[in-house]
Amino acid sequence: MYFELDDDHRLLQRTVRDFAENEVAPVAEALDREKRFPYDIVATMGELGWMGIPFPEEVGGAGGDALGYTLAVEELTRVDSSVAITMCAHTSLGTQPIYLFGTDEQRERLLPDLCAGRRLGAFGLTEPEAGSDAANTRTRAREEDGAFVIDGAKQFITNAGTEISGHVAITARTGDDEISNLIVENGTAGYEQGEPYRKMGWNASDTRPLTFSDCRVRSENLLGRRGQGFQQFLHVLDIGRIGVAAMGVGLAQGALDQALAYAKQRRAFGRPISKFQAIQGKLADLSAEIEAARLLTYKAAWLKDQGRNFTLTAAQAKLKTGRLAVRATEEAVQIHGGYGYIEEYPVCRFYRDAKILTIGEGTDEVQQMVIARALGA
Repeated sequence: MYFELDDDHRLLQRTVRDFAENEVAPVAEALDREKRFPYDIVATMGELGWMGIPFPEEVGGAGGDALGYTLAVEELTRVDSSVAITMCAHTSLGTQPIYLFGTDEQRERLLPDLCAGRRLGAFGLTEPEAGSDAANTRTRAREEDGAFVIDGAKQFITNAGTEISGHVAITARTGDDEISNLIVENGTAGYEQGEPYRKMGWNASDTRPLTFSDCRVRSENLLGRRGQGFQQFLHVLDIGRIGVAAMGVGLAQGALDQALAYAKQRRAFGRPISKFQAIQGKLADLSAEIEAARLLTYKAAWLKDQGRNFTLTAAQAKLKTGRLAVRATEEAVQIHGGYGYIEEYPVCRFYRDAKILTIGEGTDEVQQMVIARALGA
């Protein structure tokens, strides 16, 4: 087994890390406080090719792979989760369905702008009655005169309401026992984006409800084969879990970075608190758990790049890293003491950002079901 990254992956990792530290970190607290979408940062990431890392160059992507994408997500999340989830949801959920299931016309029309970050993609699955029970989709699309007429609602959707949002791919019932995916482009009559949610974290990312009322899209906006929507979104979620797992690793590492730096400069009883065994035990445990979680996440990405089944490993990685992010950020706040509760310190924001990683892209309980099923239980 070989655990070293190759030159291309190391270069991408260093480049994204430098960008995150120099361009994102200085504005992250203000973006979060002002709940301001990072348009300039997204535009720059698009110019650098990072909004389309795992897609081939012939469709406008950067020609990278899942591991490279994982590294980029991890490095961004070490500094700011809002920027990371914007890229993550756009790539895994917004762009992947077009690349995987789109027609040649859909790919040619949408992928260049998506991969360049000129347009953001979104994925509309969750509904008031269809969260973990994703098959319970209530949104309906009836075929009429060469079009689908959509009625329904989606909630907790990322990237759908920005100035550069291009489309949302939604699940809808196209028959009594039939779920299909449809592309709905921003500006389509009958499609409205609600007001942004007031959230615990990810405050600089765009998350809002969507409504569809007599929303008419061409029959050509069907994404993939009719009736295959359920199988399609399960595969998309498998891919998305690798990205969210990378976010968990990155957030936990960022929390450890901040906690270690603070512990080395904060003095109590005449010496840095990093010299006390109680603090050293916290730091050591987090370091070991982060490294284990990182290897599991990289393995999931590697399996995908090898064309092998990665469903089990992605679910394991997502389960492990989400819980670890919550624990790591809590410990980082604890090590900071009272300062950890103050918004000027990044660990306060990290703590708020962490909890969603045990919920989004499939709750911990859903991951346990996926894992148990894969084990044959």
